[in-house]
Amino acid sequence: MTENIMPGHSAQLRKTVYASLFAALIAVGAFISIPIGPVPIVLQNFFALLAALLLGPRWGLAAVGVYLLAGICGLPVFAGGTAGIGRIMGPTGGYLLGYLPAVFVTAWLSEKGRPRVWTDIAAMMCGSLIVYGCGVPWLKMVTGMPLAEAVTVGMLPFLIGDALKIAAAVPVVKALRPIVQGSEK
Repeated sequence: MTENIMPGHSAQLRKTVYASLFAALIAVGAFISIPIGPVPIVLQNFFALLAALLLGPRWGLAAVGVYLLAGICGLPVFAGGTAGIGRIMGPTGGYLLGYLPAVFVTAWLSEKGRPRVWTDIAAMMCGSLIVYGCGVPWLKMVTGMPLAEAVTVGMLPFLIGDALKIAAAVPVVKALRPIVQGSEK
């Protein structure tokens, strides 16, 4: 009954629920962590990019923002079940903060382009590059390692995994986009 009276509120509530769900999924992705050096292999970026493609720039940013705030405030949602502002100030902080512009740009590119699958792939590649563009210099700065070493330990080992995550995201987005975006109407 309230949906007939206030249809806009129902759509807002759905988007809020989806953003919250993706914040939780990003946190779950952090628990799936393989430590291989200063930067672990995680699934956070997979869920962050899914949030971008399925929720758009505004709500994708909301999902990542809630996730980051939860971790900064002390909830153990970062890789390895860690938390706190120290994680943002540490070697992986640039990657974590890089999710914000990455999600925005990925969502924006996805919304602007056609055909959808190829645009989504290109958008996720750009988003991944943005995460590295924020993370690698931060890693270099915090650890004092040379740029070549920061690239070697903070980007190169993850490229194949990122390609696999992007490939896995394509069918997930294809299946879920009509459900998530169909709920907007």
